[in-house]
Amino acid sequence: MAVSYMAEPYSHDSILSSFHPIVKAWFESRFKEFAPPQRFSILNIRNRINTLISSPTGSGKTLSAFLSILNELVDLSEKGALEDKVYAVYISPLKALANDIKRNLTDPLSEMEAQAKRKLGIRLAIRTGDTTASEKAAMLKHPPHILITTPESFAILLSTIKFREKLLSTQWVVIDEIHALASSKRGSHLSLSLERLQSQTYFTRIGLSATVAPLEEVARFLVGYDVEKDDWRDCKIVDVNYAKQLDLKVLSPVENMMKATYAELNEATYRIIDQLVQSHKTTLIFTNTRSATERVVHHLKDRFPQNYTRIEEIETKEEKEMEAAYEGVDQAFVKDGAKTAYEKAASAGKTTMRSLIGAHHGSLSKEHRLNVEEMLKRGELRAVVSSTSLELGIDIGYIDLVILLGSPKSVARALQRIGRSGHQLHEKAVGRIIVLDRDDLVECSVLLKTALERKIDRISIPTNCADVLAQQILGMALEEAPKHIDDIRSIVRGSYTFHALEPGKLLEIVKYLSGEYANLEERHVYAKIWYEPDTGMIGKKGKLTRVIYMTNIGTIPDETNIKVKIQDHLVGYIAEPFLEKLRRGDVFVLGGNTYEFQFTRGMTAYVKASVNRPPTVPSWYSEMLPLSYDLALEIQRFRRLLEEQFRYNTQKEDILEFINSYLYVDEYGANSVYEYFSEQYRYAEIPHDKKILIEHFSDGQKKRVIFHTLYGRRVNDVLSRAVAFAISKMHKKDVEMGISDNGFYLAFDKSIQATKAFGAIKSEDLPKVMRYALDKTEVLRRRFRHCAARALMILRNYKGNRKSVGKQQMSSRLLMSAVQRISPDFPILEEARREVLEDLMDITHAREVLEQIENGQVQVKEAFTDIPSPFAFNLMVMGYSDIMKMEDKLEFLRRMHNMVLAKIEMKERHKN
Repeated sequence: MAVSYMAEPYSHDSILSSFHPIVKAWFESRFKEFAPPQRFSILNIRNRINTLISSPTGSGKTLSAFLSILNELVDLSEKGALEDKVYAVYISPLKALANDIKRNLTDPLSEMEAQAKRKLGIRLAIRTGDTTASEKAAMLKHPPHILITTPESFAILLSTIKFREKLLSTQWVVIDEIHALASSKRGSHLSLSLERLQSQTYFTRIGLSATVAPLEEVARFLVGYDVEKDDWRDCKIVDVNYAKQLDLKVLSPVENMMKATYAELNEATYRIIDQLVQSHKTTLIFTNTRSATERVVHHLKDRFPQNYTRIEEIETKEEKEMEAAYEGVDQAFVKDGAKTAYEKAASAGKTTMRSLIGAHHGSLSKEHRLNVEEMLKRGELRAVVSSTSLELGIDIGYIDLVILLGSPKSVARALQRIGRSGHQLHEKAVGRIIVLDRDDLVECSVLLKTALERKIDRISIPTNCADVLAQQILGMALEEAPKHIDDIRSIVRGSYTFHALEPGKLLEIVKYLSGEYANLEERHVYAKIWYEPDTGMIGKKGKLTRVIYMTNIGTIPDETNIKVKIQDHLVGYIAEPFLEKLRRGDVFVLGGNTYEFQFTRGMTAYVKASVNRPPTVPSWYSEMLPLSYDLALEIQRFRRLLEEQFRYNTQKEDILEFINSYLYVDEYGANSVYEYFSEQYRYAEIPHDKKILIEHFSDGQKKRVIFHTLYGRRVNDVLSRAVAFAISKMHKKDVEMGISDNGFYLAFDKSIQATKAFGAIKSEDLPKVMRYALDKTEVLRRRFRHCAARALMILRNYKGNRKSVGKQQMSSRLLMSAVQRISPDFPILEEARREVLEDLMDITHAREVLEQIENGQVQVKEAFTDIPSPFAFNLMVMGYSDIMKMEDKLEFLRRMHNMVLAKIEMKERHKN
């Protein structure tokens, strides 16, 4: 069978007849019928068939996974055969989800006990980093029959000698939000943990996923490889994403984005948001950055206080007696205007103002986020604004509209966000995307089309992560008896993410862990296992090894803020992910001033004041999500189709008809798309999936070269660094660089041979070029620290003391020099390079682009312009967004736009 799709659902009667009478009575008292995921999967799970369930939020996935499990446990309870051991493990990427699941299972169990008129004795428990010592002791004495945990806590339990015994009879493992785990190192770590458990007992694997592709790969990630049979384990895929109807639209706030002033655009945008919120019960608004989340909440409350603030009287005895005195508040509000009345009421001290809108993002406290979630569930909020923190399936109650402000950058993410609305399966998911510039308009319109056509962008699953492997090999060595290296290799090969690992790579990790590299002891990296090459046996070394492992486990790196200094003068702080993006010479804004990055020492970035140069890296750069490669290609394909229309001199009315038939846009949007492409075509050329345009122009001070490579920021990060490296070798000087999803630019004091440099980079040489280009970069240094901490070369916790991120970075710098002396291909250093090039960047698709150029599938053309072409506008003003007010930026764009229109008019007059 291997991996295959479920073609037909099971019948209602066949599923119901498989239930124990108690479970059957409970189900019939609660539901009229089974939801589509349940009809396809419940009997699979009962029959011990590995199953991946992909369906929208609120479609009944969780019950699909647990009904068969609860049924078996109820049956065992009724027979008096329920033992003190773990039968099922539920693994969630979020602690909040774990709490939700416990609550969502506790209620059905209580109701079943009411049906049975007795206690069933089925125990549930949560085991995470927050679990207290007394709770852990209670679990050991009376283990939960259903254990709810996270990937990190699950790995700890596998190496906890006493509790591990309770896991050895596990019959089911449920992995929630598997799509979110599979694409990260947490997923690699989890897949090895599952194989460690599989080596001890057979269990059924159940994966729960939102919309994701390719499902076949996610299924293989879920079930792993059967080394004995030399084939992937069997898995049935339940794909019911089609079951939920979509009501999606792209909204353009103004008729002409290039002519509207900032005030007009802002006013129209917030008016649309407010109208949408007021015409729905509860709205979830997604932005792409945390700062934008706060800004939207502030503006809505400020502009429409009567809609997002409610005056409530303080319910104390004294205040109630004076209630009559404040009956006029509502009338005062109508007469005096919103803010005045609200201020009067609040200042009177007899009322409180309750907000009907909330913000939810990762920088806010856990207490604040939980409070917002609970208020949402109780229906006390009209709207919540979030960045990414509410994308996953935390239970937030009923949402009937999702608004996306700007592009979510991938089809899967758009569907996950919009899928939060219409929480019941039969309800429509209603989504509105509001766009604020022409690039966003085109991107979101194509995104909507691909979403409605169910073309989902493919996720990338990291493979052969050496740091994760080192951590898990140590975990295996901590198990009671020593292990043979072949047994470890067999366990590792069972994991999807390590199935193709070369035997020599595993041996290198074992050598490192066993202390073969004596030089590392100078850097306080000591042996943690023993390894006998003659016998092939491996075991733990040292009394503290178990404690070190338990207190340093996991894959999520420690991060902190970086001090920014001019010599010894402290300027301010920047986030570490932002520092990663900086190259020597890059200019950024901090506290309203511009600074040029020089170098770092530990957790301090040294800069010099930059007066004459605009920023090259905007402040939001590290926080913005990158455009997916698959969606980028769809946008480029649309560009090509429109270019054909213009090339054949098609009339405007016919082109507008084509735009309306191809995309899902409103009237304003269709006209804006037409004008945008018409201007680009008449001024320069339209770049697309078969043509890269390299545009040269001078801004008076510098020669600039714009590469119109719409492949997403991850691909452009590779291409730009490779070209900049080639140019630096040719001219013996670094170039200024800026990157976006739509392309990148290079700037130099004199003419540069950018096209020649681009042509000199061959696809087969790209990995080697990028290896040199990354050498001594900030991003490689930081990522090496992350990898060294995962591989337990740097200990974040030791003997009860926590090492600060600054000290970790200092240790990492010295350690990096040490491993380079041992070998430039030392496995953990090599993993840091792989993480940068494959996970952070996208060298695979960058190489694919170069191959297409080499085989003639993609042409490279040049254009020489006096003013940047319309497609280059956003890339050119990207850095200015930190030093210009938004109204000045829009005015600057408008002036450029008018100059381009004048050039087009002159050119066409010349032609005639």
